[in-house]
Amino acid sequence: MRVLVTGSAGFIGKNLVIHLSEQADYSVLIFSRESSLDELQGLVDQADAVVHLAGENRPKDISAFYEVNVGLTQSICDAVRATGRKIPLIFASSTWANNLDNPYGKSKRDAELTLDLLSKEMGNSVSIYRFPGIFGKWCKPNYNSVVATFCHNIANDLPIQMNDQSTELKLIYIDDVIADFIATLQGVDEGLSYPLVEPEYKVSLGELADQIKAYKRSRTSLLSEPVGAGFVRALYSTYVSYLKPDQFSYSLLQHADERGIFVEMLKTKESGQFSYFTAHPGVTRGGHYHHTKTEKFLVIKGTAKFGFRDIVTDERFEIVTSGDEPHVVDTVPGWTHNITNIGDDEMLVMLWANEIFDREQPDTVVAKV
Repeated sequence: MRVLVTGSAGFIGKNLVIHLSEQADYSVLIFSRESSLDELQGLVDQADAVVHLAGENRPKDISAFYEVNVGLTQSICDAVRATGRKIPLIFASSTWANNLDNPYGKSKRDAELTLDLLSKEMGNSVSIYRFPGIFGKWCKPNYNSVVATFCHNIANDLPIQMNDQSTELKLIYIDDVIADFIATLQGVDEGLSYPLVEPEYKVSLGELADQIKAYKRSRTSLLSEPVGAGFVRALYSTYVSYLKPDQFSYSLLQHADERGIFVEMLKTKESGQFSYFTAHPGVTRGGHYHHTKTEKFLVIKGTAKFGFRDIVTDERFEIVTSGDEPHVVDTVPGWTHNITNIGDDEMLVMLWANEIFDREQPDTVVAKV
C-alpha cells in the first residue's frame, strides 16, 4: 500500500512514517511544509491511501488556520476527486472541532465538513480522529504540548509554569495513535467514521509534573518509579526521549575495600533492589543470615563457592557456580551464607534483594558458616 502522509515532518507524521517504513507492506509518499501544492496531484495519483496530518494550530496570523487547515484539506479532496478512485483518507482533527467559537476549532470543523462532502459524493472511506492531547517522542516542547514542555524543561533543569495544578488533562500516547492508524488502513470501510484511540489517560497538571520530577530524581535516589505498563510506561519513555546525548549516562557510588567493590544500581518501591559486587581470588564475602530478607545471586564472571548453614540444625552444604554457565543461587531465611571466590581471577556477581536495604533495620545478622 502506498500511503501519502501530509505533515510528514511533524510530531505525528515522523512517528507514522517511521512505523510504516518498518513494514514491507507499505511504502510512504510524503508531503511536508517544503512541498508545493503543484506536487500534490501527482502524489495523490500514486497513493492508495492518504493520512492527512498537516495543519496549523499556532500561526502568527489567524488567517493561516483557514489557508492550511481548510484550504489544504480542500486541495486534497479535489485531488482525490480528480483520480476518480475511492482513495481512503485519515484526518487528524481535534476535540477543539466541537468549539466553533475558537478559530482553530472552527477551521478543523470546516475541514471535517469538506471531507464529509467528499465521502458522500464518492463513497470514500473517511476516518476523522478528534484527538485530545497527544504525547510521545519527537513532540516539540514549549509549543503546544504540556507533556513535551514539562519533560524537556524538567530533564534540562528549566522552570515549568502551572496556573492551576488541579487542571485535568486528557491524553493519548503516540504509539497507540499510530497503531490505530495502521489498523484503520488495514480495515478500510466505506463512509465517514470517527474512530477513538484508546486508552485515553486523565491526569492533573500537578500529578504530571510530580511524576516527571520523580523520574528525574530516580537517577540520584536510584529508586525507580513503576514504569512497566500503562500511562507511567508511556510517560517515562517520553521523558527519557528528551534527554540530550550527554545525559544518556550517569555515575553510581562505588564502595571499595580490600575484598573488592560493591555498587547499588537500581531500587524499586515494592520489588527490591539490584546491585553487583566483585571479589578478589580467595576472598569470602557474607557470613550472615536474614530472618525475612531473601536474595538472588548470579555469578557473571569467575568461579564462586556458596556456603550455607542452618542456624538451628547446623546442617551445611555448598554450591559451586561460575560465569561459564548462568545459575541463580537463592539465599533462604534462617540459613547463614557466604560466597568465596575460588577462581584465579576477579569474580563479578549480580545481586538482587527482595527489599531495599534499611540501615535502621538491616535484617542482617553476622554468623559464621
